[in-house]
Amino acid sequence: MGSRIKDSPETTFEVYVEVMHPGTTTSDPEVRRQFPEDYIDQETLQTLTKFCFPFYVDSLTVSQVGQNFTFVLTDIDGKQRFGFCRLSSGARSCFCILSYLPWFEVFYKLLNILADYTAKGQDNQWKELLETLHTLPVPEPGVPVHLSVHSYFTVPDIRELPSIPENRNLTEYFVAVDVNNMLHLYASMLYERRIIICCSKLSTLTACVHGSAAMLYPMYWQHVYIPVLPQHLIDYCCAPMPYLIGVHSR
Repeated sequence: MGSRIKDSPETTFEVYVEVMHPGTTTSDPEVRRQFPEDYIDQETLQTLTKFCFPFYVDSLTVSQVGQNFTFVLTDIDGKQRFGFCRLSSGARSCFCILSYLPWFEVFYKLLNILADYTAKGQDNQWKELLETLHTLPVPEPGVPVHLSVHSYFTVPDIRELPSIPENRNLTEYFVAVDVNNMLHLYASMLYERRIIICCSKLSTLTACVHGSAAMLYPMYWQHVYIPVLPQHLIDYCCAPMPYLIGVHSR
């Protein structure tokens, strides 16, 4: 079986949302702002809010603010949609871009710019950047893209062999995991085991899950793949089939 990355997506991203958490365990996170405004897939929006806060809010320290992490949703065709996130405001708000394109470095950079626009109240620049990105035909790998004065990137080639330091996930994976554990993890994936990776830092957690999956190149992990598991879905860890799951630990 081949890659679970969608070929030729229609747009660079599906939806952008800003999600607020009320700070209590009895209330659910809510979408404060979204783009496009006419995005109508309510099921996806409800799922997004839970994945934007895959932890107990009272357990996250202020030092975690500003972290980037990525979750994955699987569509009806088995293709992966990536939710690129950035925590802000005392871990009570989360900026998220949902896309079929695994452009980690690109979307993390854009999230930082959008968070800066939001903090400064620059709504016109915020809207212009998102409109330009959303209407942009998906460019070929290696093509330079100028979205605004502050936003420039080169389209990554997701078909290439992952490398360090270009691949952010792989780089962080090699920093966080020692050689012995890396070999055990690689062998476990080849044997299609049930694998749980735990970490107290969200950015490191999802980077290690994505990085370990990248190590399988040119093969692909074909089973359950959840880089960060929300607390309300923790029972997924009891599933009888092979999986690769990241769990945030306190």
